[in-house]
Amino acid sequence: MSPQLEPTPAQTVGPFHGYALPFTGGGDLAPAGHPDAVTFHGLVLDGQRQPVPDALLEFWQAAPDGGRAGAPGSLRRDPTTGAVLGRHGLDFTGFGRVPTDADGHWAVRTLPPPPEAPYLSVCLFARGLLHHLFTRIYLPGQDDPLLAGLPEQRRATLLATAEGERQYRFDLRVQGDRETVFLDFAQ
Repeated sequence: MSPQLEPTPAQTVGPFHGYALPFTGGGDLAPAGHPDAVTFHGLVLDGQRQPVPDALLEFWQAAPDGGRAGAPGSLRRDPTTGAVLGRHGLDFTGFGRVPTDADGHWAVRTLPPPPEAPYLSVCLFARGLLHHLFTRIYLPGQDDPLLAGLPEQRRATLLATAEGERQYRFDLRVQGDRETVFLDFAQ
């Protein structure tokens, strides 16, 4: 009887993004110490409600003034070594990228989204997904045509829950009971 061999990367769906995609300060969309900063955090859960410890999430959002250009600097490099330095922590970038930890947890610190674009856009990369998934995170009480067009139970999957002063929880459920609403963008 031959021994059972482990799957090779060609036999699995991944993820294989842990080496270069996360970067220092990737969850810090807002400048350090900004008085209006809020924290969003949560879990990525699979269809059996188990945490996904190797997912990667990207976030985009408009600036408080409604601007969508953001600031450069997410991938600054050391001019001598070429090593990624991450953010300098002074500007609102409008972009973030964070991996989940061993418990499937993620967190970002940002500024509240403006009324004209009252959400954080999220892109989820995870094992078992052949294509990444897009969704949004809304603060409680936000008004948006997308939310208004959803049944109440489905709308709830896009709303963050307040967990103290300037802290919000948002769990992404990839499948199953209370699956997060994911958006389909035509290519």
